[in-house]
Amino acid sequence: MFIDRAKIVVKAGNGGDGIVSFYRDKFTQNGGPDGGDGGNGGDIILIANRDVNTLVDFKFQKHFRAGNGENGGKNHCTGADGKDVIIKVPCGCVVLDAETNKVIVDMFEEGQKFTLLKGGNGGKGNQNFATARRQAPNFAQKGIITKEREVILELKTIADVGLVGFPNVGKSTLLSAISDAKPKIANYHFTTLAPNLGVVKYYDSSCVVADIPGLIEGASEGAGLGHEFLRHIERTRLIVHVVDISGSEGRNPIDDYNLINNELGSYSPKLLERPQIIALNKCDILGDNREPIENFKKQVKAPCVEISAFTHKGIDNLFKNVFELLKTLPKIEPEQIEEFDFDAKEELTYTIRRDDDGSFIVEGSLIDNIIRGVNIFDYESFSYFNKRIKEEGIEDALYQNGAKVGDTIHLGGVEFTLE
Repeated sequence: MFIDRAKIVVKAGNGGDGIVSFYRDKFTQNGGPDGGDGGNGGDIILIANRDVNTLVDFKFQKHFRAGNGENGGKNHCTGADGKDVIIKVPCGCVVLDAETNKVIVDMFEEGQKFTLLKGGNGGKGNQNFATARRQAPNFAQKGIITKEREVILELKTIADVGLVGFPNVGKSTLLSAISDAKPKIANYHFTTLAPNLGVVKYYDSSCVVADIPGLIEGASEGAGLGHEFLRHIERTRLIVHVVDISGSEGRNPIDDYNLINNELGSYSPKLLERPQIIALNKCDILGDNREPIENFKKQVKAPCVEISAFTHKGIDNLFKNVFELLKTLPKIEPEQIEEFDFDAKEELTYTIRRDDDGSFIVEGSLIDNIIRGVNIFDYESFSYFNKRIKEEGIEDALYQNGAKVGDTIHLGGVEFTLE
Protein backbone atom coordinates (compact mmCIF):
# COMPACT_ATOMS: atom_id res chain seq x y z
CA MET A 1 0.00 0.00 0.00
CA PHE A 2 1.40 3.39 -1.01
CA ILE A 3 0.29 6.42 0.98
CA ASP A 4 1.91 9.78 0.34
CA ARG A 5 -0.22 12.06 2.52
CA ALA A 6 -1.21 11.66 6.16
CA LYS A 7 -2.46 13.78 9.04
CA ILE A 8 -1.13 13.00 12.50
CA VAL A 9 -1.61 14.38 16.01
CA VAL A 10 1.51 15.19 18.04
CA LYS A 11 1.98 16.29 21.64
CA ALA A 12 5.18 17.01 23.52
CA GLY A 13 5.39 15.86 27.14
CA ASN A 14 4.19 18.00 30.05
CA GLY A 15 6.75 19.33 32.47
CA GLY A 16 6.82 17.70 35.90
CA ASP A 17 5.82 19.69 39.00
CA GLY A 18 8.28 21.10 41.47
CA ILE A 19 7.53 20.01 45.06
CA VAL A 20 7.42 21.52 48.49
CA SER A 21 9.77 19.77 50.89
CA PHE A 22 11.93 20.62 53.94
CA TYR A 23 14.99 18.72 55.01
CA ARG A 24 14.38 16.52 58.01
CA ASP A 25 16.43 13.88 59.85
CA LYS A 26 16.83 12.85 63.45
CA PHE A 27 19.58 15.43 63.96
CA THR A 28 17.92 18.26 61.99
CA GLN A 29 14.31 19.07 62.77
CA ASN A 30 14.11 22.45 61.06
CA GLY A 31 16.13 22.08 57.87
CA GLY A 32 15.77 24.41 54.92
CA PRO A 33 13.66 23.89 51.79
CA ASP A 34 14.88 21.02 49.63
CA GLY A 35 12.01 20.52 47.18
CA GLY A 36 13.40 19.50 43.77
CA ASP A 37 12.40 20.75 40.33
CA GLY A 38 10.18 18.81 37.96
CA GLY A 39 11.72 17.17 34.91
CA ASN A 40 11.21 18.55 31.42
CA GLY A 41 8.71 16.87 29.11
CA GLY A 42 9.89 14.78 26.18
CA ASP A 43 10.25 16.21 22.67
CA ILE A 44 8.68 15.15 19.37
CA ILE A 45 11.58 14.60 16.94
CA LEU A 46 11.47 13.86 13.20
CA ILE A 47 14.24 11.94 11.42
CA ALA A 48 14.48 11.43 7.64
CA ASN A 49 15.22 7.81 6.76
CA ARG A 50 15.80 6.54 3.22
CA ASP A 51 14.63 3.05 4.25
CA VAL A 52 11.13 4.47 4.71
CA ASN A 53 9.50 5.16 1.33
CA THR A 54 5.81 5.54 2.12
CA LEU A 55 3.60 7.05 4.84
CA VAL A 56 1.59 3.85 5.26
CA ASP A 57 2.62 3.49 8.94
CA PHE A 58 0.75 6.70 9.73
CA LYS A 59 -2.49 5.15 8.50
CA PHE A 60 -2.45 2.88 11.54
CA GLN A 61 -0.78 5.14 14.10
CA LYS A 62 -1.96 8.72 14.06
CA HIS A 63 -1.21 9.87 17.62
CA PHE A 64 2.30 10.48 18.96
CA ARG A 65 2.73 11.66 22.55
CA ALA A 66 6.07 12.16 24.25
CA GLY A 67 6.59 11.22 27.90
CA ASN A 68 5.81 13.64 30.72
CA GLY A 69 8.54 14.86 33.04
CA GLU A 70 8.47 13.38 36.54
CA ASN A 71 7.76 15.51 39.59
CA GLY A 72 10.69 16.72 41.68
CA GLY A 73 11.75 14.89 44.80
CA LYS A 74 13.06 15.59 48.27
CA ASN A 75 16.66 16.44 49.02
CA HIS A 76 17.00 18.71 45.94
CA CYS A 77 16.29 15.83 43.56
CA THR A 78 15.16 16.86 40.07
CA GLY A 79 12.52 14.69 38.40
CA ALA A 80 13.51 12.63 35.37
CA ASP A 81 12.88 14.14 31.95
CA GLY A 82 10.13 12.63 29.83
CA LYS A 83 11.04 10.22 27.03
CA ASP A 84 11.35 11.73 23.55
CA VAL A 85 9.31 10.31 20.67
CA ILE A 86 11.24 9.83 17.42
CA ILE A 87 9.18 9.69 14.22
CA LYS A 88 10.91 8.30 11.12
CA VAL A 89 9.70 9.81 7.85
CA PRO A 90 10.78 9.26 4.23
CA CYS A 91 13.37 11.54 2.65
CA GLY A 92 11.41 14.16 0.74
CA CYS A 93 8.64 14.38 3.33
CA VAL A 94 7.28 17.91 3.71
CA VAL A 95 5.64 18.70 7.06
CA LEU A 96 2.84 21.28 7.21
CA ASP A 97 0.86 22.88 10.01
CA ALA A 98 -2.69 21.51 9.62
CA GLU A 99 -4.20 24.75 10.94
CA THR A 100 -2.43 27.26 8.65
CA ASN A 101 -1.13 24.91 5.90
CA LYS A 102 2.29 26.57 6.27
CA VAL A 103 5.38 24.44 5.64
CA ILE A 104 7.20 23.68 8.88
CA VAL A 105 10.13 21.72 7.49
CA ASP A 106 11.27 19.84 4.41
CA MET A 107 12.83 16.55 5.54
CA PHE A 108 15.05 16.32 2.49
CA GLU A 109 18.32 14.61 3.42
CA GLU A 110 19.06 11.20 4.88
CA GLY A 111 19.56 11.47 8.65
CA GLN A 112 18.12 15.00 8.85
CA LYS A 113 16.83 15.65 12.37
CA PHE A 114 14.23 18.21 13.38
CA THR A 115 12.61 18.90 16.76
CA LEU A 116 8.96 19.46 15.91
CA LEU A 117 7.78 20.16 19.47
CA LYS A 118 9.75 20.84 22.64
CA GLY A 119 8.56 19.35 25.89
CA GLY A 120 7.18 21.60 28.62
CA ASN A 121 9.61 22.95 31.21
CA GLY A 122 9.50 21.41 34.64
CA GLY A 123 8.22 23.52 37.53
CA LYS A 124 10.58 24.84 40.18
CA GLY A 125 10.64 23.31 43.65
CA ASN A 126 10.39 25.43 46.79
CA GLN A 127 14.21 25.45 47.12
CA ASN A 128 14.22 28.09 44.36
CA PHE A 129 12.00 30.54 46.24
CA ALA A 130 14.04 30.81 49.43
CA THR A 131 15.41 34.28 50.19
CA ALA A 132 16.91 35.97 53.22
CA ARG A 133 13.43 37.17 54.20
CA ARG A 134 11.50 34.12 52.97
CA GLN A 135 13.49 31.26 54.43
CA ALA A 136 10.76 28.60 54.41
CA PRO A 137 8.71 29.00 51.21
CA ASN A 138 5.70 26.71 51.38
CA PHE A 139 4.95 26.75 47.65
CA ALA A 140 6.36 25.38 44.40
CA GLN A 141 5.72 25.77 40.70
CA LYS A 142 3.79 23.40 38.47
CA GLY A 143 5.22 22.16 35.17
CA ILE A 144 4.19 23.58 31.80
CA ILE A 145 1.33 21.69 30.17
CA THR A 146 1.78 21.35 26.39
CA LYS A 147 -0.89 21.47 23.71
CA GLU A 148 -1.86 18.82 21.20
CA ARG A 149 -1.17 19.84 17.58
CA GLU A 150 -2.03 18.46 14.15
CA VAL A 151 0.43 18.26 11.26
CA ILE A 152 0.18 17.02 7.68
CA LEU A 153 2.90 14.84 6.16
CA GLU A 154 3.29 15.04 2.37
CA LEU A 155 5.74 12.83 0.52
CA LYS A 156 7.36 14.33 -2.59
CA THR A 157 9.51 11.74 -4.34
CA ILE A 158 13.15 12.75 -4.77
CA ALA A 159 14.28 11.66 -8.24
CA ASP A 160 16.48 13.03 -10.99
CA VAL A 161 14.14 12.05 -13.81
CA GLY A 162 10.35 11.82 -13.89
CA LEU A 163 8.56 9.68 -16.48
CA VAL A 164 5.22 11.24 -17.40
CA GLY A 165 2.58 10.42 -19.96
CA PHE A 166 -0.90 9.01 -20.47
CA PRO A 167 -1.79 5.62 -18.97
CA ASN A 168 -0.53 2.62 -20.92
CA VAL A 169 2.06 4.50 -22.99
CA GLY A 170 4.84 2.23 -21.68
CA LYS A 171 6.39 4.15 -18.75
CA SER A 172 6.49 1.12 -16.45
CA THR A 173 7.89 -1.08 -19.24
CA LEU A 174 10.58 1.53 -19.85
CA LEU A 175 11.48 1.70 -16.14
CA SER A 176 11.77 -2.08 -15.91
CA ALA A 177 13.98 -2.11 -19.02
CA ILE A 178 16.44 0.48 -17.69
CA SER A 179 16.66 -0.51 -14.01
CA ASP A 180 16.17 -3.31 -11.52
CA ALA A 181 12.74 -1.95 -10.62
CA LYS A 182 9.89 -4.44 -11.02
CA PRO A 183 6.75 -2.37 -11.55
CA LYS A 184 3.41 -4.04 -12.16
CA ILE A 185 2.79 -4.08 -15.91
CA ALA A 186 -0.46 -4.94 -17.71
CA ASN A 187 -2.36 -3.84 -20.79
CA TYR A 188 -4.99 -1.71 -19.07
CA HIS A 189 -5.20 1.78 -17.68
CA PHE A 190 -3.98 2.70 -14.21
CA THR A 191 -1.81 -0.39 -13.76
CA THR A 192 0.56 1.88 -11.82
CA LEU A 193 -1.13 3.01 -8.62
CA ALA A 194 1.95 4.54 -6.98
CA PRO A 195 5.23 6.15 -8.09
CA ASN A 196 7.87 3.52 -8.84
CA LEU A 197 11.56 4.31 -8.41
CA GLY A 198 14.50 2.81 -10.25
CA VAL A 199 18.25 3.49 -10.34
CA VAL A 200 19.66 3.74 -13.85
CA LYS A 201 23.40 3.25 -14.44
CA TYR A 202 25.15 4.60 -17.51
CA TYR A 203 28.87 3.81 -17.54
CA ASP A 204 30.24 5.57 -14.42
CA SER A 205 27.11 7.66 -13.84
CA SER A 206 23.76 6.88 -12.28
CA CYS A 207 20.45 8.60 -11.65
CA VAL A 208 17.12 7.94 -9.95
CA VAL A 209 14.09 7.65 -12.23
CA ALA A 210 10.49 7.88 -11.03
CA ASP A 211 7.57 6.43 -12.96
CA ILE A 212 4.70 8.81 -12.17
CA PRO A 213 1.24 7.16 -12.38
CA GLY A 214 -0.64 7.99 -15.57
CA LEU A 215 -2.08 11.45 -15.96
CA ILE A 216 -5.26 12.18 -17.90
CA GLU A 217 -7.05 15.30 -18.98
CA GLY A 218 -8.30 17.19 -15.91
CA ALA A 219 -5.77 15.56 -13.55
CA SER A 220 -4.75 18.94 -12.10
CA GLU A 221 -8.39 19.45 -11.11
CA GLY A 222 -8.76 16.03 -9.51
CA ALA A 223 -9.63 13.73 -12.42
CA GLY A 224 -8.27 10.19 -12.52
CA LEU A 225 -5.40 8.99 -10.36
CA GLY A 226 -2.65 11.29 -11.61
CA HIS A 227 -3.75 14.31 -9.56
CA GLU A 228 -2.72 12.46 -6.41
CA PHE A 229 0.86 12.18 -7.66
CA LEU A 230 1.54 15.46 -9.45
CA ARG A 231 3.49 16.63 -6.40
CA HIS A 232 6.06 13.91 -7.07
CA ILE A 233 7.11 15.59 -10.33
CA GLU A 234 8.06 18.80 -8.47
CA ARG A 235 11.33 17.31 -7.22
CA THR A 236 12.60 16.06 -10.59
CA ARG A 237 15.40 17.80 -12.49
CA LEU A 238 14.35 16.48 -15.88
CA ILE A 239 11.11 15.17 -17.37
CA VAL A 240 11.05 12.31 -19.88
CA HIS A 241 7.71 12.65 -21.61
CA VAL A 242 6.68 9.20 -22.91
CA VAL A 243 4.34 9.30 -25.91
CA ASP A 244 2.69 6.35 -27.63
CA ILE A 245 3.68 7.33 -31.17
CA SER A 246 1.86 4.30 -32.62
CA GLY A 247 -1.53 5.57 -31.45
CA SER A 248 -2.32 2.02 -30.31
CA GLU A 249 -4.85 3.30 -27.78
CA GLY A 250 -6.75 5.19 -30.46
CA ARG A 251 -5.45 8.61 -29.34
CA ASN A 252 -3.51 11.22 -31.27
CA PRO A 253 0.13 11.39 -30.01
CA ILE A 254 0.33 15.16 -30.49
CA ASP A 255 -2.91 15.70 -28.57
CA ASP A 256 -1.57 13.44 -25.78
CA TYR A 257 1.62 15.49 -25.59
CA ASN A 258 -0.21 18.81 -25.43
CA LEU A 259 -2.80 17.61 -22.92
CA ILE A 260 -0.17 16.27 -20.48
CA ASN A 261 1.83 19.51 -20.68
CA ASN A 262 -1.37 21.45 -20.06
CA GLU A 263 -2.01 19.44 -16.89
CA LEU A 264 1.58 20.00 -15.70
CA GLY A 265 1.27 23.74 -16.27
CA SER A 266 -2.13 23.91 -14.58
CA TYR A 267 -0.69 22.24 -11.50
CA SER A 268 2.44 24.42 -11.43
CA PRO A 269 3.70 26.75 -14.20
CA LYS A 270 7.24 25.97 -13.00
CA LEU A 271 6.88 22.43 -14.35
CA LEU A 272 6.70 23.79 -17.90
CA GLU A 273 10.13 25.37 -17.34
CA ARG A 274 11.58 21.95 -16.48
CA PRO A 275 13.69 20.48 -19.34
CA GLN A 276 11.92 17.71 -21.27
CA ILE A 277 13.04 14.91 -23.53
CA ILE A 278 10.26 13.23 -25.52
CA ALA A 279 10.48 9.45 -25.77
CA LEU A 280 8.50 8.34 -28.84
CA ASN A 281 7.63 4.85 -27.63
CA LYS A 282 6.18 1.78 -29.41
CA CYS A 283 8.06 2.56 -32.63
CA ASP A 284 8.24 -1.21 -33.20
CA ILE A 285 4.48 -1.30 -33.80
CA LEU A 286 4.84 1.15 -36.70
CA GLY A 287 7.26 -1.06 -38.59
CA ASP A 288 8.49 0.86 -41.65
CA ASN A 289 5.78 3.52 -41.36
CA ARG A 290 7.62 6.68 -40.31
CA GLU A 291 4.84 9.11 -41.14
CA PRO A 292 3.54 9.50 -37.51
CA ILE A 293 7.12 10.07 -36.26
CA GLU A 294 7.98 12.68 -38.88
CA ASN A 295 4.61 14.40 -38.44
CA PHE A 296 5.14 14.60 -34.66
CA LYS A 297 8.66 16.05 -35.03
CA LYS A 298 7.40 18.71 -37.43
CA GLN A 299 4.71 19.94 -35.03
CA VAL A 300 6.54 19.56 -31.72
CA LYS A 301 9.77 21.52 -31.46
CA ALA A 302 11.44 19.58 -28.63
CA PRO A 303 14.17 16.91 -28.38
CA CYS A 304 12.69 13.57 -29.46
CA VAL A 305 14.19 10.08 -29.21
CA GLU A 306 12.66 7.07 -30.94
CA ILE A 307 12.44 4.02 -28.69
CA SER A 308 10.72 0.74 -28.07
CA ALA A 309 10.58 -0.09 -24.35
CA PHE A 310 9.39 -3.60 -25.30
CA THR A 311 12.31 -4.45 -27.60
CA HIS A 312 14.79 -2.08 -25.84
CA LYS A 313 15.58 -0.41 -29.16
CA GLY A 314 16.74 3.20 -28.77
CA ILE A 315 16.92 3.08 -24.96
CA ASP A 316 20.71 3.55 -24.88
CA ASN A 317 20.37 6.62 -27.07
CA LEU A 318 17.60 7.98 -24.85
CA PHE A 319 19.71 7.76 -21.71
CA LYS A 320 22.78 9.05 -23.43
CA ASN A 321 20.74 12.22 -24.00
CA VAL A 322 19.35 12.10 -20.44
CA PHE A 323 22.77 11.89 -18.78
CA GLU A 324 24.28 14.57 -21.00
CA LEU A 325 21.47 16.95 -20.06
CA LEU A 326 21.61 16.04 -16.36
CA LYS A 327 25.27 17.12 -16.27
CA THR A 328 24.15 20.68 -17.07
CA LEU A 329 21.29 20.81 -14.57
CA PRO A 330 21.56 21.86 -10.91
CA LYS A 331 21.18 19.29 -8.16
CA ILE A 332 17.84 18.84 -6.45
CA GLU A 333 17.47 21.22 -3.52
CA PRO A 334 15.03 21.25 -0.61
CA GLU A 335 12.05 23.57 -0.80
CA GLN A 336 12.66 27.24 -0.10
CA ILE A 337 10.21 27.86 2.68
CA GLU A 338 9.10 30.91 4.56
CA GLU A 339 10.51 30.80 8.06
CA PHE A 340 7.77 29.56 10.36
CA ASP A 341 8.26 28.63 14.01
CA PHE A 342 5.65 25.94 14.54
CA ASP A 343 6.62 25.56 18.20
CA ALA A 344 6.72 29.29 18.99
CA LYS A 345 5.91 29.86 22.63
CA GLU A 346 2.72 31.74 23.25
CA GLU A 347 3.25 35.40 24.07
CA LEU A 348 2.33 36.05 27.69
CA THR A 349 -0.53 38.57 27.69
CA TYR A 350 -3.54 39.48 29.77
CA THR A 351 -6.78 41.42 29.49
CA ILE A 352 -8.84 43.36 32.03
CA ARG A 353 -12.62 43.66 31.82
CA ARG A 354 -15.36 44.74 34.17
CA ASP A 355 -18.08 42.31 35.18
CA ASP A 356 -21.77 43.18 35.57
CA ASP A 357 -21.43 43.23 39.37
CA GLY A 358 -18.69 45.91 39.17
CA SER A 359 -15.78 43.61 39.90
CA PHE A 360 -12.75 43.35 37.63
CA ILE A 361 -11.72 40.18 35.80
CA VAL A 362 -8.09 39.74 34.79
CA GLU A 363 -7.31 36.76 32.54
CA GLY A 364 -4.81 35.55 29.97
CA SER A 365 -1.66 33.46 29.52
CA LEU A 366 0.45 35.74 31.74
CA ILE A 367 -2.01 35.25 34.59
CA ASP A 368 -1.96 31.47 34.11
CA ASN A 369 1.84 31.60 34.30
CA ILE A 370 1.86 33.68 37.49
CA ILE A 371 -0.59 31.55 39.45
CA ARG A 372 1.07 28.23 38.61
CA GLY A 373 1.63 26.57 41.96
CA VAL A 374 0.45 29.55 44.06
CA ASN A 375 -1.09 28.51 47.35
CA ILE A 376 -3.44 31.36 48.31
CA PHE A 377 -3.82 29.94 51.80
CA ASP A 378 -0.11 30.27 52.48
CA TYR A 379 1.02 33.77 53.50
CA GLU A 380 4.44 33.58 51.85
CA SER A 381 3.02 32.08 48.65
CA PHE A 382 0.36 34.76 48.42
CA SER A 383 2.98 37.43 49.10
CA TYR A 384 4.99 36.11 46.15
CA PHE A 385 1.82 36.25 44.07
CA ASN A 386 1.24 39.92 45.00
CA LYS A 387 4.85 40.74 44.20
CA ARG A 388 4.50 39.30 40.68
CA ILE A 389 1.26 41.26 40.12
CA LYS A 390 3.09 44.51 40.89
CA GLU A 391 6.24 43.59 38.92
CA GLU A 392 4.24 42.79 35.77
CA GLY A 393 2.38 46.11 35.97
CA ILE A 394 -1.01 44.47 36.45
CA GLU A 395 -1.83 46.49 39.57
CA ASP A 396 -1.11 49.79 37.75
CA ALA A 397 -3.19 48.61 34.78
CA LEU A 398 -6.13 47.93 37.10
CA TYR A 399 -6.01 51.50 38.42
CA GLN A 400 -5.78 52.81 34.85
CA ASN A 401 -8.92 50.84 33.98
CA GLY A 402 -10.89 52.48 36.79
CA ALA A 403 -10.31 50.09 39.67
CA LYS A 404 -10.30 51.62 43.18
CA VAL A 405 -9.16 50.49 46.60
CA GLY A 406 -11.76 48.08 47.93
CA ASP A 407 -12.86 46.75 44.53
CA THR A 408 -13.06 42.99 44.03
CA ILE A 409 -10.56 41.51 41.61
CA HIS A 410 -10.91 38.06 39.95
CA LEU A 411 -7.52 36.93 38.71
CA GLY A 412 -7.17 33.43 37.29
CA GLY A 413 -9.61 31.89 39.76
CA VAL A 414 -8.18 33.88 42.70
CA GLU A 415 -10.46 36.52 44.23
CA PHE A 416 -9.02 39.35 46.33
CA THR A 417 -9.72 42.93 47.32
CA LEU A 418 -7.59 45.72 45.89
CA GLU A 419 -5.72 47.54 48.67
